[in-house]
Amino acid sequence: MIDMAAADLFDLTGKVGLVTGANSGLGFGFASGIAKCGGDVVVWARRADRNEQAAERLRKMGARRVHCQRVDVSDEAQVVAGMAEAIEVMGRVDGVVANAGFNSFAPLHQMSTQMYNDLLAVAQHGGFFTLREGVKHMKARADAGDPGGSIIVCGSLTTFMGHAGIAHYAAAKGAMASIMRSIAVEYGRDGIRANVVAAGLFYSGMMENAPDAVMDPLKQILREKNPIPRMGNPEDLEGITAYLMSDCSKYHTGSLIVIDGGQSITTLT
Repeated sequence: MIDMAAADLFDLTGKVGLVTGANSGLGFGFASGIAKCGGDVVVWARRADRNEQAAERLRKMGARRVHCQRVDVSDEAQVVAGMAEAIEVMGRVDGVVANAGFNSFAPLHQMSTQMYNDLLAVAQHGGFFTLREGVKHMKARADAGDPGGSIIVCGSLTTFMGHAGIAHYAAAKGAMASIMRSIAVEYGRDGIRANVVAAGLFYSGMMENAPDAVMDPLKQILREKNPIPRMGNPEDLEGITAYLMSDCSKYHTGSLIVIDGGQSITTLT
């Protein structure tokens, strides 16, 4: 016999998840995790055409409603207006996934101030704007007697492991992990929980910018040494997203949850 209570554990019917950078890569993996469990999705990204393509795929996966918005998270005004529109259209936002970002590569001694600031504008400052507006809405709901919400930050192994050539990326991810902890402590009594999903090496558009001299050795090492001998795929994030968006995680907050196929527990040498 099927235990229906167990079968419904990750039912996200009626819940709305907003995902930044959701039209491709890891962002789409977060969004598809919500869609496959019957949740509604708000897609934020900068290209309207790709947003609509992603929305069509999410509907076919099970999303009841999908709302697309062209939002550049590095622009504070766009984030504030975008969150207000999402709440007006969808009625509420139950989960926010701060995922938008990109990467560039340079040794620290050759990294320009412009390169550093450009990345932080999206991955750190944009993440802060997004989470602040999401928490503001969840806090208002809690004050009105409707507590609860899930904050999810797309993190990285660089939060606790060094990697050459991406010091600015590591700085942004470390900052977002600290913001997550602050949210978890400050708003736990409002039913708002916050966690980081620290992703290992995943196939995504971001990796396309990495030089072959960087990526080829990493792929070979993963094939030879990783406990699960491959890179991650965006769909590998669906399960953890369903869990963190659902009421199953209502007592889980303040964690860095590693999804890396075992990479971080090996020496990889």
